[in-house]
Amino acid sequence: MPRVVARTNELDLDSPGRRDYWVALEHDSVWGDHLIPLSVWVGPEAESERGLVAFGSNHGNEYEGPVALKHLLREIQLEDVRGRIILIPVLNPSAFRAGTRESTTDDRVNLNRAFVEGAGVTPALSGITHRIAAFVRETLWPRVHVVLDLHSGGDVARFALCASFHQVDDPALAREVEETARWFGTPCVMVYQNSTPGLLPSDAERLGKITVGTELGWGRAVNSEGVRCAKHGVRAAAIHHGQLRGEIERIGHHRKGTQRKLEIVDRACFTVAPFDGHYESLVECGTSVRRGDAVGLLHDFDHIDMPPWPAVAGVDGVLLAQAWGAPVSRGQHVVVVGKELL
Repeated sequence: MPRVVARTNELDLDSPGRRDYWVALEHDSVWGDHLIPLSVWVGPEAESERGLVAFGSNHGNEYEGPVALKHLLREIQLEDVRGRIILIPVLNPSAFRAGTRESTTDDRVNLNRAFVEGAGVTPALSGITHRIAAFVRETLWPRVHVVLDLHSGGDVARFALCASFHQVDDPALAREVEETARWFGTPCVMVYQNSTPGLLPSDAERLGKITVGTELGWGRAVNSEGVRCAKHGVRAAAIHHGQLRGEIERIGHHRKGTQRKLEIVDRACFTVAPFDGHYESLVECGTSVRRGDAVGLLHDFDHIDMPPWPAVAGVDGVLLAQAWGAPVSRGQHVVVVGKELL
C-alpha cells in the first residue's frame, strides 16, 4: 500500500490494521508541506491511551534510530501486533534533510528543546519545529504509554553506547523505565539531568509515560551495533509492554549482566573547554577513570608554543562521552564522566 499524505486530523491511529502515512505539516516558506513518515499498527487488544511510539531523527544528523526503525517497518507483521505500535523514523524532516542537529533550513530550532509552553500555538512559537512538538503532544501522547526517543552523538560527542532515562519520583514507574532501558543491551545505561527546558522525554515523563532515550553512535555515521541495539530495544519494549506478541532473548551486556548504570546529574561530571581549540582523545569511552585523570588534551594552534591543556575527569567513574570532532568551541562539554551506581 502506498503512503497516504494526510493532515494530522486525517490520521487513523485507532482502527484495527496497518496504515502508512506522510503526515503533512505546512511549510514555513514554500507553498508545500513537510512530510513526516508515520506507520501505525493496531491489533485486536488495543486499548485507549496505551501503545508504543518510537522516534528517529529528533536531531537530523543522528542516523541509527532512522535506520533501525526503517528496518522494523518491514519486519513487524500485523498478525503479531496485540496493541498499538507507532514508528516515526524521521520526526524532524527539516533537520534530517539538512543533516544538522537543528531545523537549519527553516526556523533553526532544536526539536529537543521545543517542547515548551505554547509550542505551535503562540505566534512566537509557530515555526515548523514547534508545530512538530504540538503534533506529538496533541496526536500521539493521548494514544501511547511507552515512548522511545532514539538518539546518537551526531557531531557533538562520541558515547559509550547507552540507553538513557531520567530519574522519576514514582518507584514503580522508575523500575519499568530502567528495565525497558536495559533491554537495549548497551554497555551502559545513563541517568541524566532533567533541568534542560523543552526535552521531548521530559514532556512524556510529566504525563507518566515509560520513557527511554539512547545514544547509539556518533560522527554522522551509521554504527551497526547501535542499529542492532535500537531494533532490539524497540522490539523488546513492544513485547514486554503488551503491544507485540512473541518472546525475545537478552543481547549484549544485558545478557552478560555487565551493564553499568551511570549517573551524570552532578555538574562535576562535565569538563568544559576553556578556549576554542582542537581536542585529542587519550582514553576510550567506556573506560574507568579517576578524578583528575587526563582524558584528553586541548590544543591551541594560535599559540603554537603553549602546552596542551589537560581535560581531566571531574569525578571517579566511567568515561561516558567526549568530544567527537577535533575542533571544539569554548564552553563545549569535551569530557563527560558518569558516576557508577549500584
